[in-house]
Amino acid sequence: MSTFENERNNRGTSVAEHHPLVGLDEQIAELRETGVYFFQRGWSVGTSSNYSVILDRGPCELLVTASGKDKGRLTERDFVRVGQDGTPVVPNQPKSSAETLLHCVVAQELEVGAILHTHSVWATLLSNLYFSEGAVKLEGYEMLKGLAGVDTHEHRVRLEIFENTQDIPILAEQVRKRLNDPANPLRYGYLIRRHGMYTWGRDLEEARRHIEVLEFLLECEGRRLMLEGSVSRNVST
Repeated sequence: MSTFENERNNRGTSVAEHHPLVGLDEQIAELRETGVYFFQRGWSVGTSSNYSVILDRGPCELLVTASGKDKGRLTERDFVRVGQDGTPVVPNQPKSSAETLLHCVVAQELEVGAILHTHSVWATLLSNLYFSEGAVKLEGYEMLKGLAGVDTHEHRVRLEIFENTQDIPILAEQVRKRLNDPANPLRYGYLIRRHGMYTWGRDLEEARRHIEVLEFLLECEGRRLMLEGSVSRNVST
């Protein structure tokens, strides 16, 4: 029984009946589980990261993690229902992440069910290392077949890198423009320089798988560079 159901039973027709998170027990439980798993993997530490699922499309509404929460210890109340502009749909909710608009723009432009943002070591380092090239290119790995629609290792994924900024509305519009690029739209996600990665999926399960696959591939790329540097030094000496 959820916190909100307990309150309703204890108080009768209390304010808990009208709490904005009533009826979202399954989505909340899945996002809490995601937070524990990502924390354990080192992808969401120090209150970093944010996750969301889409609740409705007409108008757009999301359930997103509240700001400043330890993702390994999310409670049932550490979530916010927001509209397409990123603001709470009802008052007296916790503050949502400052980056909520980045979730909203993906929810508005793509037919997805969940958006996930992580802050791994490899995403942070490689987004800076490859910033001048504009993207991290991942190709030739068998693990690419874990991405939706990919059925061969002979495939290339380009994770575009955006400059980090505290002006989230401007960044959100930059992401929107790239999502709608008719020639080369963002496909599986993107990186923010020295910050982390955003990805999505048709549902939370697929979005989680995309995080796992892309984080694995970013680590492969980082370790490849380390190994090649080590081999180069050994040869030169």
